[in-house]
Amino acid sequence: MTVPPEFLLTALLIELTPGPNMAYLAALSLAEGRRVGFSAVAGVALGLALVGALAALGLAAAIAAEPLAYGVLRYAGAAFLLYLAWEGWRGADGEAASAGRRAAFGRALMTNLLNPKAAVFYVTVLPLFLGPPGPDLVMRNLVLVAGYVAVASAVHAAIVLFAAALRPYLVEGPREMLVRRMLALGLVFVALWFFMETRQ
Repeated sequence: MTVPPEFLLTALLIELTPGPNMAYLAALSLAEGRRVGFSAVAGVALGLALVGALAALGLAAAIAAEPLAYGVLRYAGAAFLLYLAWEGWRGADGEAASAGRRAAFGRALMTNLLNPKAAVFYVTVLPLFLGPPGPDLVMRNLVLVAGYVAVASAVHAAIVLFAAALRPYLVEGPREMLVRRMLALGLVFVALWFFMETRQ
């Protein structure tokens, strides 16, 4: 099965819409540089792939349909973004060490595993492109998930490259503390936006 171009276009439009991944990757790449940003892109990709695999097996639909499970993910996701904002604020004072590539990967992975909106996307949008039921339904699901992850990773990599290119002009030097704190406050707003946007 090949991925329909219409699905790839849908995935692209969704990924170009501002959201937690876009804000986090831009802030991280400005603060820590391109290599750390790309590590986070890999974490996001793995998170999206795992959620997609759960959707293909039917588990994501169960989570989306269960208010308690959905709510727990929603609160945990918003709390984790606030934690990242607090870490960024502390890092502005030099009290916290640089995140590092491994930590950036883990945090990006966790952010996506705690994002119920990703599960809802797979449950609501993928069936529109799957075609009739059949023995290969799970495989068709996984092919679409792979296509979505590929599009998302390309968009995220472009965000990292753009933010890293701006880093010498915005972050390095005497403006570093101010920019880092502004990015931390930006993540707070993203956490609040995420919490409101994921209401069922």
